[in-house]
Amino acid sequence: VQLQASGGGLVQPGGSLTLSCAIPEYVSDAFGIGWFRQVSGKGREVVSCFVSGYTSTTYYTNSVKGRFAISRDAAKNTLRLQMNSLEPEDTAVYYCAADSAWPLMGRCTTHAQYWGQGTLVTVSS
Repeated sequence: VQLQASGGGLVQPGGSLTLSCAIPEYVSDAFGIGWFRQVSGKGREVVSCFVSGYTSTTYYTNSVKGRFAISRDAAKNTLRLQMNSLEPEDTAVYYCAADSAWPLMGRCTTHAQYWGQGTLVTVSS
């Protein structure tokens, strides 16, 4: 069972969406976990992540600071990304991913052990 992302869709600029990612049991608190996105023809980028499941330390890429919020519901084994004030530039396929090396590295990277399938977010009027 892999990570499973959902919640993408079409939204108008300024609107909101919440993405969810089902976390399998083998992705423990020893893993970092986060959200990534990829625009067609471009590389994948880190959007937001928990560097470690043992702390609340989070990372946000500059372009989403103040607009996006990452959260983890441990009881429901779910990772979420609340996206507000969406802009056309946020249009991308969004992925969740996890890696046990990120806590040791102190950061999340685009080279993850486990990836979910993507969910498409389209911001357009």
